[in-house]
Amino acid sequence: MKICVVGTGYVGLVTGACLADFGMDVVGVDKDEAKIEALKQCQMPIYEPGLESLVRKNMQANRLSFTTELAHGIQESQAVFIAVGTPSRPDGSADLTFVRQVAKSIGENLTGYKVIVTKSTVPTGTGKLIETIVREEAGDGAKFAVVSNPEFLREGSAIEDFMQPDRVVIGSSDQRAVDMMLDVYSPLRVADVPFVISSVETAELIKYASNAFLATKISFINEVAKLSEPLGADVEAVAHGMGLDNRIGPKFLHPGPGFGGSCFPKDSRAITQLAREQGLRFQIMEAVLEVNQSTKRRAVEKIVEAIGGGAGKVVGILGLSFKPETDDVRESPAIEIIDALREAGATVRAYDPAAMDECRSRWDDVHFTEDAYQAADGADALVIVTEWNQFRALDLDRLRRLLARPLIVDLRNIYEPGKMAAAGFDYVSVGRPVVEKSES
Repeated sequence: MKICVVGTGYVGLVTGACLADFGMDVVGVDKDEAKIEALKQCQMPIYEPGLESLVRKNMQANRLSFTTELAHGIQESQAVFIAVGTPSRPDGSADLTFVRQVAKSIGENLTGYKVIVTKSTVPTGTGKLIETIVREEAGDGAKFAVVSNPEFLREGSAIEDFMQPDRVVIGSSDQRAVDMMLDVYSPLRVADVPFVISSVETAELIKYASNAFLATKISFINEVAKLSEPLGADVEAVAHGMGLDNRIGPKFLHPGPGFGGSCFPKDSRAITQLAREQGLRFQIMEAVLEVNQSTKRRAVEKIVEAIGGGAGKVVGILGLSFKPETDDVRESPAIEIIDALREAGATVRAYDPAAMDECRSRWDDVHFTEDAYQAADGADALVIVTEWNQFRALDLDRLRRLLARPLIVDLRNIYEPGKMAAAGFDYVSVGRPVVEKSES
């Protein structure tokens, strides 16, 4: 089957490469000429483990190509996947400008029956909007179907999530379109992956509701962490005890400096605005967003308190991306933490395995280092903001000698307090007692 994927950002590029690996004939389309030329040379615009090799493999097999010619891509395909950005508007709602533009182009270039698949995260009702736009451009006699097929990709493990998903959601009222989508995903059907077939509106809401619930779990455990500190409880043990209950489960019960990235903040805001448009309030999500911002502020307060005020202090930051195995810094807690520390008068030294190039133009007074040890050299504290695996096995003796004060603020709880004290560190974490270095 010939498939056109419009948009070669995170979702579009991963989707196109994986569908090509399923045996589809895929063309990725983007209006950014420089990006397309780079992709033709197999140069990835994003950091995602395994993506470059997957793209290269399918380009060499002539199953995956890239172009700026949207009209040609639409005309030659049987299914068009819309994977363009839907950023937040000032009121929190999703900006559908790019979706509208693609829908208009599809209508202008419709040839025969086509399945129009929304892969972008969009509010409920977008499917009807796309259908209206295409119909206006193509005429009443045009034959097409609109399908909602939301993505559930985690940055850092996107290929695995596509190839081995928890479920595939297909929203459509057109059986022919559903059958075509089942053919596209036949390798997953053979692997007994659950499929959810629903209306377009239901599929659109499944995506928002899923991300909203996961964001809620994160904010919930961060509130438990805040409560644990004055009570002398250990939030890690609390989370473990909670997670053993099958009704709750252990995932997303990891306290930290708040959630970030391209999905949870944006989708949480969008679903609250979607409720307002219906004359309702999604009060839980409003609270989740408020808690997330207060969690980021608490992280800054924890650092400043530990170093005794920011003025004149040097702080080493480990981690800039919002999570490991990605270079995505969108709404990353690290960005807000660094901004606050600079405002407090601190000098910041920062290291991240993948995201430093994304941040160099953001600040002219942050020193980006070659590794974690350079970030620690002469610093009054070392702050772990992102839980990259390489930060879990640092040479503690070397760190202690490099730091001006043996202080680590661990916002991801990747070390054990007792072991850090025994190693000679003052150690501050989240939702656990502060420990001071052992004098023995």
